[in-house]
Amino acid sequence: MKFAAIDIGSNAIRLLFVNVFETKTGPVYHKDELIRVPVRLGEEAFNNGKFSDEKIDHVVKTLIAFKNLIDVHHVLAYKACATSAMRDAKNSDIILQRVKQEAGIEIEIISGDAESKFILQYPLLQSGLDPSENYLYIDVGGGSTELAFFGKGKLHSNKSFNIGTLRLLNDQVTEDEWREVVKWLHENKPVKTNIDALGVGGSINKVIKMYGKGKNFLSASSLRRVLSYIDGLSMTQRVRDLGLKPDRADVIVPALRIYINVMKWTGIDKIHVPKQGLSDGIITELYKEYKKKSSVVE
Repeated sequence: MKFAAIDIGSNAIRLLFVNVFETKTGPVYHKDELIRVPVRLGEEAFNNGKFSDEKIDHVVKTLIAFKNLIDVHHVLAYKACATSAMRDAKNSDIILQRVKQEAGIEIEIISGDAESKFILQYPLLQSGLDPSENYLYIDVGGGSTELAFFGKGKLHSNKSFNIGTLRLLNDQVTEDEWREVVKWLHENKPVKTNIDALGVGGSINKVIKMYGKGKNFLSASSLRRVLSYIDGLSMTQRVRDLGLKPDRADVIVPALRIYINVMKWTGIDKIHVPKQGLSDGIITELYKEYKKKSSVVE
């Protein structure tokens, strides 16, 4: 069975198709295809507080194309969620109306807390992680960073902060906002518990692919070395030598700084990268909803 998820982020809009196979030990999720369009809603939402007509047209055209792909893939269900940029922009309602009318897609603008809860639904065991262990979940996006302490199958505490890569690039993050992160981490970190970080986001996924050496984790010292190296490269070198897309080449440095700071403030030395995100969490919820409806019908 196949499902589709649309993640309307501050940096890019993603469409993910996933096949779900039911086994005796539970569902297995196999990513079929991922399409990513760097629309960069956050550039306007965080700087101007609203979207231009040109940006709105770009979003609408992208989602019309995505709906056509969803139709030809014959998915059982799909869902579209929007995050920080759409939360912040004053005229997001125009996008909601036009996309519903022209693409036939209803977009749900979700809170930062809901965003982290979506992603935490993804089965850790399939990513080689022990679900009975304790983790600090760190999801770095263009407009916000979601943090959550969880373990042994339970979410203990979570919070969303308006600290994202595009906001950092535009000097829109204050010292008070950083101090709020530190305060929350110190107040919510479990006492006398060993914790690893779980990194989510396009930049950390790219880093683990380039420097993970076949593993799904990096040490804090390795992450700092990677940051130092990439930060020393020009934008041209990042694109030419590292093969980064232009819209990834500029945000990867502020993204790594967020991961490294959070790990430093919590004394965490290892970050696992299961290569999951909001779209994966949406797929998991769609599957659960489908199974629930199926059991009612039966």
